This record gives sequence, structure tokens and C-alpha cells, in this order.
Amino acid sequence: MPSAPLPPFIAPVPLPKAVRLLNHGPTVLVSARSGGRQNVMAAAWACVLDFDKLSVVIDKGAATRALIEESGHFVIQVPTAAQAPLVRWLGTHSLHADAQKLAHSGARLFDLPGCPAPLVAGCSAWLACRVLPEKRNELLYDLFMGEITAAWADERAFRQGRWQFESAPEWRSLHYVAGGQFYATGASIQTEPVDDSD
Repeated sequence: MPSAPLPPFIAPVPLPKAVRLLNHGPTVLVSARSGGRQNVMAAAWACVLDFDKLSVVIDKGAATRALIEESGHFVIQVPTAAQAPLVRWLGTHSLHADAQKLAHSGARLFDLPGCPAPLVAGCSAWLACRVLPEKRNELLYDLFMGEITAAWADERAFRQGRWQFESAPEWRSLHYVAGGQFYATGASIQTEPVDDSD
């Protein structure tokens, strides 16, 4: 049976290049699904650990955390500057307080074959992860580690293994600093020669 086509502009990112989607330190959205329930939350503390692993801090009180613990999977997505209001909304509203959080947020979700968690439409990149259980870190520090199992990016923002923010500024990623304030990714500083190995 042939696999379903990807949505327009979305292309797979080879796993050795997937860390490039996150290594500039953007604020991310974290999504998960379990038992027919799903949620999306914002997270400012996510980073790559090596070429196929990442970490993210998820508070014990977050509804998304329970879904991750139950399913063993989550998706990290890189929202765009245009999505700043959505990111702020998802980061300040809880599924515990509003059972219709996702409907009220205006977030549009979609699925990709082989990915057990939902993806947020309009983002520039998505990294599907399988939880690497580290119970001590999870309990003491709220720190979850994930193995990147698949990655995709919108080719208008990321192609040929590189971000394209100079030619597509509306796709710049967000960096949260506090109090509802974000900065967008700035200008590139290129050194020579270009090394495509990292």
C-alpha cells in the first residue's frame, strides 16, 4: 500500500541533518496523543543532545506530560514568527482548565504516517521522538529525553540541510525571553568555507 503524500511544501529531513532544525535554540511546541486525547504546549527549554537525541523540560503539572508518559512519544515543532500569538496562547492555557483548549486556540493539527503524535500546521519543522526513559531526570528535573525517529521541514523555510531565513523572513523562528516577549531569529553570519558536515 503506497504511503499517503505529504502536505504541500513539507519534505522529510534526513535524520543526520535533523538536529539542524533545533540547534539554534528556538522556542518549540510539544504535542502528544494517548487514548484518544491530545494536546500541544509551548516549551522554551528544548535542545539537541547529539545527532539523534534531544531534551525538553516538561513540568509535572502539564497535561501534555501525562500523554507523553502514557504513549512514549511526542513531537517537537518549530513555530514561526507569525505564530507568536498561538505559541503564547498554548503556553498560558492548560488542558486541565479548558477541555477544549485546542479548539479555542485555533491550532490546526495533522497526522503523518508512522508518527503517533499530532503535528501543528503552519510550523516550519517537526521532529518525531520516542521517549528515552530516564525516570530520575524526569522526576527530579522534569527533563525528558527523546530519540528523533523522523523529521520534516517546510521547504520554504528549510531546504538542502539549511535554514533559509534570509530569503523567507516570515518563517523565522521564535526565542522567548519572558513576560510575553519573543525575539525572532536574526541575520546569518556566514564563515568560509561552508562546511556541510556538521
